Amino acid sequence: MAGVAASAGVSLKTVSRVINGEPGVRPETVARVRSAAKALGYRRNDAASDLARASAPAGIGLIIEDITDPFSARLTRGVEDVARANGHFVMLSSSHESSELERTTTLALAGRGVAGMIVVPHSDDHHYLAAEIEAGLSIVFVDRPPLRLAADCVLSDNVEGARQAVAHLLDHGHRRIAFIGNDSGVYTSAARLRGFRAAHSHAGLDVDDDLVLLGPSAEAESAAAVGVLLALAEPPTALFTQNNLLTMGAWRAIRASGIPIELVGFDDFALADMLDPPVTVVAQDPIELGRRAAELLFDRLRGEKGAARRVVIPTRLIVRPN
Repeated sequence: MAGVAASAGVSLKTVSRVINGEPGVRPETVARVRSAAKALGYRRNDAASDLARASAPAGIGLIIEDITDPFSARLTRGVEDVARANGHFVMLSSSHESSELERTTTLALAGRGVAGMIVVPHSDDHHYLAAEIEAGLSIVFVDRPPLRLAADCVLSDNVEGARQAVAHLLDHGHRRIAFIGNDSGVYTSAARLRGFRAAHSHAGLDVDDDLVLLGPSAEAESAAAVGVLLALAEPPTALFTQNNLLTMGAWRAIRASGIPIELVGFDDFALADMLDPPVTVVAQDPIELGRRAAELLFDRLRGEKGAARRVVIPTRLIVRPN
């Protein structure tokens, strides 16, 4: 408001009266204040003000990938737990891995006066949120970091988790290990591929790029990728999959083939320990990811300043013998 007042050449009280729609301000002054507010990206946020005064409950926005994904559901639980403890509710929407949908939904929630936002990002450019942050909106990114924007984020230790998984397979004597993951433009896929390569490098081995298949994002696509790998003249003896959906598709394809390929997946999933054979996994903690992201957000809403923070949550390898 001080910036708007200085730009329009009026007092803070005048800016407040215009923003709140109070009478008694000359039309030309109203126009000048509104023009300055628009130019500076000023946006009234009653929800954040309510939080600062510890008065009426407000909502925080949460943008996830897909509400049907078990990872997204558990992350949402972590956010909700912290929000409820702070007397707030969560306004939830899915981006469905669409950069455009992420952008329009995020801006729509921001325009509805949420106190703050938590975003699982997909876009490769989050500069579109710079004006919202400048206007006072607090935003925390989770699972993936923002690009071209300085903001708090909470991540799993993707590189180290993947490195441990592949090191486990190497320790079991495997030398032809395949990787199935999303497109390398996806942060988590790229980070886990780096861990895959790091484990090979540490063992003094080169990666056979014929065994690296990028692009699958669903169970059926992962199963098809396994078929491609098994058709190679020298197929892999082990497989590392980048997320739980790809792991489930790969497990089904391996079982159907009858070929004994050792499988390790990133991210645990329901009944992974009950399958025959059971699946060794790199377990991350989506509830903790959501909880820590929400804690960072409420810190900011209470007035904490400073540089953008990056929190990395460790993973753990859960070995399930066949």
